[in-house]
Amino acid sequence: MCVRSCFQSSCLQWAWRTAFLKHIQRRHQGSHRWTHLGGSTYRAVIFDMGGVLIPSPGRVAAEWEVQNRIPSGTILKALMEGGENGPWMRFMRAEITAEGFLREFGRLCSEMSKTSVPVDSFFSLLTSERVAKQFPVMTEAITQIRAKGLQTAVLSNNFYLPNQKSFLPLDRKQFDVVVESCVEGICKPDPRIYKLCLERLGLQPSESIFLDDLGPNVKAAASLGIHTIKVNDPETAVKELEALLGFTLRLGVPNTQPVRKTMEIPKDSLKKYLKDLLGIQTTGPLELLQFDHGQSNPTYYIRLANRDLVLRKKPPGTLLPSAHAIEREFSVVGTPFYVMEYCPGLIYKDPSLPGLEPSHRRAIYTAMNTVLCKIHSVDPQAVGLEDYGKQGAYIPRQVRTWVKQYRASETSTIPAMERLIEWLPLHLPHQQRTTLVHGDFRLDNLVFHPEKPEVLAVLDWELSTLGDPLIDVAYSCLAHYLPSSFPVLRGFNDCDLTQLGIPAAEEYFRMYCLQMGLPPTENWNFYMAFSFFRLAAILQGVYWRSLTGQASSAHAEQTGKLTEFVSNLAWDFAVKEGFRVFKEMPFKNPLTRFCHTWARSQSQWYPIGTRSYSSVPEASPAHASRGGLVISPESLSPPVRELYHRLKRFMEQHVYPAEPELQSHQASAARWSPSPLIEDLKEKAKAEGLWNLFLPLEADPEKKYGAGLTNVEYAHLCELMGTSLYAPEICNCSAPDTGNMELLVRYGTEAQKARWLMPLLEGKARSCFAMTEPQVASSDATNIEASIREEDSFYVINGHKWWITGILDPRCQLCVFMGKTDPHAPRHRQQSVLLVPMDTPGIKIIRPLTVYGLEDAPGGHGEVRFERVHVPKENMVLGPGRGFEITQGRLGPGRIHHCMRLIGFSERALALMKARVKSRVAFGKPLVEQGTVLADIAQSRVEIEQARLLVLRAAHVMDLAGNKAAALDIAMIKMVAPSMASRVIDRAIQAFGAAGLSSDYPLAQFFTWARALRFADGPDEVHRATVAKLELKHRI
Repeated sequence: MCVRSCFQSSCLQWAWRTAFLKHIQRRHQGSHRWTHLGGSTYRAVIFDMGGVLIPSPGRVAAEWEVQNRIPSGTILKALMEGGENGPWMRFMRAEITAEGFLREFGRLCSEMSKTSVPVDSFFSLLTSERVAKQFPVMTEAITQIRAKGLQTAVLSNNFYLPNQKSFLPLDRKQFDVVVESCVEGICKPDPRIYKLCLERLGLQPSESIFLDDLGPNVKAAASLGIHTIKVNDPETAVKELEALLGFTLRLGVPNTQPVRKTMEIPKDSLKKYLKDLLGIQTTGPLELLQFDHGQSNPTYYIRLANRDLVLRKKPPGTLLPSAHAIEREFSVVGTPFYVMEYCPGLIYKDPSLPGLEPSHRRAIYTAMNTVLCKIHSVDPQAVGLEDYGKQGAYIPRQVRTWVKQYRASETSTIPAMERLIEWLPLHLPHQQRTTLVHGDFRLDNLVFHPEKPEVLAVLDWELSTLGDPLIDVAYSCLAHYLPSSFPVLRGFNDCDLTQLGIPAAEEYFRMYCLQMGLPPTENWNFYMAFSFFRLAAILQGVYWRSLTGQASSAHAEQTGKLTEFVSNLAWDFAVKEGFRVFKEMPFKNPLTRFCHTWARSQSQWYPIGTRSYSSVPEASPAHASRGGLVISPESLSPPVRELYHRLKRFMEQHVYPAEPELQSHQASAARWSPSPLIEDLKEKAKAEGLWNLFLPLEADPEKKYGAGLTNVEYAHLCELMGTSLYAPEICNCSAPDTGNMELLVRYGTEAQKARWLMPLLEGKARSCFAMTEPQVASSDATNIEASIREEDSFYVINGHKWWITGILDPRCQLCVFMGKTDPHAPRHRQQSVLLVPMDTPGIKIIRPLTVYGLEDAPGGHGEVRFERVHVPKENMVLGPGRGFEITQGRLGPGRIHHCMRLIGFSERALALMKARVKSRVAFGKPLVEQGTVLADIAQSRVEIEQARLLVLRAAHVMDLAGNKAAALDIAMIKMVAPSMASRVIDRAIQAFGAAGLSSDYPLAQFFTWARALRFADGPDEVHRATVAKLELKHRI
């Protein structure tokens, strides 16, 4: 398409109106010139660095705190602490080293936030090339100031880096004078440093203008007679500077730069062509700038007379076949091109939208979603575009096209790309809609209104055609899965989307389906796999062109190493799609334990000749939808994977650093009162959405009370919480509360839920479960002797219980009590469960019990007598005689939760053991080189992996067929996990020597509870008997 047809074709006029959704007024004609105010003449402009030329430490800190879940304002408060004698000011005067500053600064931050703050991470970000970049508007301003013959200076409070170089990430050639606080030993607002700068410039104060973002620094300069500008925003500051200087400092077009040498085009022939085409009579120059983004096709801003245009062209040189589809007239500039009208507005190049409020970010993504729906709702035939692309088979053509592109630019073998090239054609969607598709729809191809979240224009249409619209939807979600450090196309998968206010990819897709009136697609993972495959092919093409100097982006040479990274992301989605298809296949033989393989063309179950260990019945459709067996956290669904990583960060930043203080509290005189730190961490966990994760989806399908996780999903999170003794309580996921809450969800009346469940879910109360009795073997629930007798409108309880976990906690408000209501009823119908308020008269705590000498304060384990305790009849759960049924239902998930946590115990113990043996020497060589130690490490790893797989299988069967059907799997893991954990922890203790027995490490407590769970979670003998009975029942 030539330039003339672009402006005259009715078809393209429609495309223009569709792409540029709203006509806006052109920019003001010409450049406004200012005159000097009061006739005064300035001879120099002095710039502060942080907050003026580059982002300020405060702004960097605010975004870093959000990403790292540090209390807002912590860094800024610590920077200001101590004033002139604080660590920050002393660091900038070079009175302390970087190492000394970080040590002192880290202590301050941790004290202020009451948590460990990784200040090294903040310092690395602050000084990184990615952050410490000069604002383009300031670069333009300095260029214009120097072009007018004025001097420029930078006057910075800065510091020495660990390599002894001063931190000044600027081109020093921009400045006539550079004054650095760390070099001079003087900091702003000390007047001496301003006078030093003026002396080196050879000027009087009234001859200079000073820009700074801090009020005290501006005030000090003004007191000397220097004209000042307080910088809140670089763009606004440049406008104020223009008003003082009397000439323009901006090139006028955001995101542009002088044309790169390898991308120059002949201006004279282009000017003549445009004058003839547009009928322009002018002798003025043609202004030409290059936009600083775009990987494939160079894009230019043109201003000729009163016309503002954008020219997009193919790169020079030999191109890949079918690439860069701009088949236009090219005799003018040497390669095919097209021209558009310039549409001013905002282009958000960073998809995390830094600096915006969460509500504004959400509005931006909603507007993006809406405009995509509008594009896909256009009737191609009604607007004359029925021949804009081939009808049908769009995705197969796209796969062939991008395979061809990749092969043409291939520079080395990338295994993931080879797998995808084989996999994609075999897994094409069976049904595809056909609409107008953009082909490269993403946030930085949209032009937004500068004052409201409204899309004014959609850019980069050269890949548009008729095809499957879900390709556009998936491509617009790439940023959700890319890291913020990705150099070519920034993402935000390492950011907290909830805090940012950005919809998750799943929500964004649901939003699209809702607006379009479509059901969500099942094979979303295919579309994501293809989108990342296509991106990998594009990056490879950019890299290939960079080798010959044809790529339009300055970052092109970096893309070679990125292709493999992106192709691995694509393959991850292909694997997820394979698991989705796999788990939806029907069971062939429901009473057989299956082995399976994933073949290239199809997946099959192979039941023949396998041994049966499970009596899992055929899964119902409801159960079948609950998900597959996920053995790695990275294979969890995106929302759950994000939740897992959020929990992991919370553990690293808040829980592990708090353990010494929490352990000290447990050994103090105040141990029977809850730790204030625990309560503070609970609020943090609640704010992070790491609260009540335990309730299984099948017990709470509407997600009224919990996170709606399956047992398999929760297994991964529960294991992570199990690496700390305190994390389960911090996240409101600790026993016995979890079992009691699940009991109330499953069996409680609405009145019982309102009184007891809600306070427990909110963390305002705790509870206990009273079942075990000293006189009888309580592992057999039918042995229970405590009595529940009916008297008038009450039930009266009498009994002697012990090992009642949590009853000593002052927050304990509820006792779930099991006793006999009818000793003459059938054996499993004699027991009932009552909800007993802990302030009821007659509850007498005899003593706290210890486990290997540990009290487990503040909840403890109590021996208690219930003497004529009167409980209202409405506190009976489910009805008389239902106690055995209730306890079995309660103990299914609750018991497997203990096993999940035991895996966490074991992983932490092994990690501690590995660190220990690497740092200790005995008998002339490191412990890690001792053969017995190596054997112990290997044995522990094997046993942990075996037990984890068994735990995950039990959780999977619970999800698939229910708790009752999973009885065998639950019994097996309860038989295996505590013993395994005991062995692994014992080996770690042995490697630590006497230190392993102390409270300096969590190993002794880990060992204690692992051993106790061989009773508390039902004795090993009972579980072995259950497994043996089921083994004998189900034959080969």
